[in-house]
Amino acid sequence: MNLTIAVEDPRTADVVALLEQHLALMRATSPPGHVHALDVDRLVDPAITFLAARRATDGVLLGVGALKLLDASHAEIKSMHTAAEARGLGVGRAVLERLLALARERGCSRVSLETGTMDAFAPARSLYAATGFVTCEPFGDYTVNPYSTCMTLTLR
Repeated sequence: MNLTIAVEDPRTADVVALLEQHLALMRATSPPGHVHALDVDRLVDPAITFLAARRATDGVLLGVGALKLLDASHAEIKSMHTAAEARGLGVGRAVLERLLALARERGCSRVSLETGTMDAFAPARSLYAATGFVTCEPFGDYTVNPYSTCMTLTLR
């Protein structure tokens, strides 16, 4: 699939709609207090770079993802979501690869993420593992709990 992946403002109308779908899915699949997805207001942060993946032929939004700098050498993947109609087409992988390239460009040596343990998150965990992420201890404000798994990747 021919995609354009670029930095965008998460307040763009179609992005807001996709992020609302993402948050609704996270709330439907995770118990209260265990939804770590960021809303639009929290994605507009100088420490976060937000990317949108659009079909190159017509600009239709197919996926999003963000990179949050935790410190000078460590970044976190946030708000990864692929539109339902584009799942299984490589959109998520393309966004993830662009986020990892961005982390390298920014001098990061490590990228981490938190995702759910429920069945709904199995495709995400599979993508991350296939990309080289391994399970790790919680980082930042994350805690050990039955609903979250943290993963990390050392960049070369």
